[in-house]
Amino acid sequence: MRKVGIGIVGLGNISAAYLKAAQSFPVLDIKAVADLNPAAAAARAAEFGVKAVSMDEIFADPEIEIILNLTIPKAHVEVGLRAIAAGKHVYSEKPLGVVFAEGKKLVEAAKAKNLRVGSAPDTFLGGSHQTARRIVDEGQLGQAVGGTAYFMCPGHERWHPNPAFYYEAGGGPMLDMGPYYITDLVNLLGPVAKVSGFGTMLRDTRTITAKERNGEVIPVHVATHVSGTLVFANGAVVQISMSFDVAGHKHVPLEIYGTDATLVVPDPNNFGGQVEIFKKGGEWTNVDTDQPYADGNYRSIGLADMAHAIVENRPHRCNGDLALHVLEVMEAFETSARSGQAVEITTPVTRPAPLGTSLVDGKLGR
Repeated sequence: MRKVGIGIVGLGNISAAYLKAAQSFPVLDIKAVADLNPAAAAARAAEFGVKAVSMDEIFADPEIEIILNLTIPKAHVEVGLRAIAAGKHVYSEKPLGVVFAEGKKLVEAAKAKNLRVGSAPDTFLGGSHQTARRIVDEGQLGQAVGGTAYFMCPGHERWHPNPAFYYEAGGGPMLDMGPYYITDLVNLLGPVAKVSGFGTMLRDTRTITAKERNGEVIPVHVATHVSGTLVFANGAVVQISMSFDVAGHKHVPLEIYGTDATLVVPDPNNFGGQVEIFKKGGEWTNVDTDQPYADGNYRSIGLADMAHAIVENRPHRCNGDLALHVLEVMEAFETSARSGQAVEITTPVTRPAPLGTSLVDGKLGR
């Protein structure tokens, strides 16, 4: 198997999960890592036995085909454009960007140079979510009616060592957690056609309780409770709430309603979890997960699928069009909240192919 050279830019909190998960995918050849803070790059490089280089070196390295962009959200497009300018494909941590117009610029720049854009989340490729996808594709739910999507917590300042960016422009619960939920919904139901949304910012400061900066007060500049409705092209209507203001709740993460059955889909921030189905006239039943990658944190599978797609000359699943569609949907909540009007979604997107079509002996590219 031909390996694909990977260079990682941005060695923050999430980079360890990517580097660890990458070990599960032989197609990924981590050539080097780089960060604006050389000490952070050196520490992560030593932890995983890879090479730390400067930012200039990583973009110039001819052995690197894909830049894995793990910088903070507001730097995603800037770093992505630099990768494209250097003739490299780019795979970004979510979201694709913090402004739809900038994300569109990145996708268009890549297409102009015949390069690929990929973006997290890739959790919808996990075994539980692919099992849910199979159930939908088999028609077990009947006609799609609607659903619900909920992520609500008191805020990330409870645990994150550097949470300020969650409350700056480009942050907030929709751009932070919305990608997981909306991407999984597109995987299950197809493209979104229209959005209606509301948002509130009830506090203008937050107090950090994570031990590294306990007691420090940070400002809030974005809506911290966002709710609304997604109308899908197939007619399904899904209610959604993303919040950093809620002490606790008892909603399931995702519920999909059909005329013949209701499907409970587990947390789309994870690869596994229990899928449940309630068929009309029956009772709730647990569904056995029959797809791989449900037993751990495979936060590199989207990158691996992209690498295999480059080698095999096929579309990759966590692609730029999907990420741009999700970004437009998320931005539409703010636009709708300001205008008081529903917002039409303009970006076309095709549901990603089920992961099973690329599996060999139950694994990706084996």
